Amino acid sequence: MFSALLIEKGDAGQTVALTELDEAKLPDGDVSIDVEYSTLNYKDGLAITGRSPVVRAFPMVPGIDLAGVVTESAHADWKQGDRVVLNGWGVGEKHWGGLAQRARLNGDWLVSLPENFTTRQAMAIGTAGYTASLCVDALLDRGVHPEQGEVLVTGATGGVGSIAVALLAKAGFTVAAATGKAAEAGYLQGLGAATVLDRADLAAAGKPMQKERWAGVVDSVGSHTLANACAQTRYGGTVAACGLAQGMDFPASVAPFILRGVSLIGVDSVMAPRERRVAAWARLSRDLDVSALDAIAQEIALGDAVAAAGRLLDGTVRGRIVVDVNR
Repeated sequence: MFSALLIEKGDAGQTVALTELDEAKLPDGDVSIDVEYSTLNYKDGLAITGRSPVVRAFPMVPGIDLAGVVTESAHADWKQGDRVVLNGWGVGEKHWGGLAQRARLNGDWLVSLPENFTTRQAMAIGTAGYTASLCVDALLDRGVHPEQGEVLVTGATGGVGSIAVALLAKAGFTVAAATGKAAEAGYLQGLGAATVLDRADLAAAGKPMQKERWAGVVDSVGSHTLANACAQTRYGGTVAACGLAQGMDFPASVAPFILRGVSLIGVDSVMAPRERRVAAWARLSRDLDVSALDAIAQEIALGDAVAAAGRLLDGTVRGRIVVDVNR
């Protein structure tokens, strides 16, 4: 038996409870894992609260991330005792996820945990940090470099934003961090931000073309914030979009793209191919100051995840929530 957060749906609606389950109920997969830590992402918050129909099958164990140790494997790449990390692949939506003490998964979905990270640190990073790394890779792959000027990170006190600030600062960029939490300026400066902006400056409808400012942008907010970021990006600059905290809409003009040659790159973390995942985790292993994770992450027990999911969606959480599934 093992403990898990289980989402069920009946005629009266959705229920979520901490439950004891038999390992025989685990879904099909060729690798079994003792989960040590998971985390709460925005999508997990939506799944647990039911505010958006992200869960595709019931009953469901939520949790799009996990880190743990392989206990059994019929997959050629993995053996008992291997430390692994899982991000995305529809886990927690279509396949039972990481908010549990046990998991059974497709071995193709797993990445070897870098040696310098503990499983707890890996979940302090989680999909948010892995996505931030993918965004930094996207900017660098498009030729954005520190000498071209400032880079903007929106939603900067969130999980993606926090780690994007730290990674970009490590790469030598001058980082401007946009947030609605003025009291967190010191936190962002500690991660490497040179400038802290009020997110209100970007959140309302703006002109299709604005003063050129940013060599590159990492945006996890969407809607008017993304449109304004594109309108302020310098000639030939690149915007990496990976989130929708403000909304899924994109009320923008084609002007920045056809008059300034701005590139808007969509960054997907869920189905990203293995080679990109390995490269993203390699950047995190190389460039992320592990001590920064102490400031970025807070830890909760598995039974606290339901309440924390509501706070996450209400925007009152700074950084990352790590879930110790064994307490």
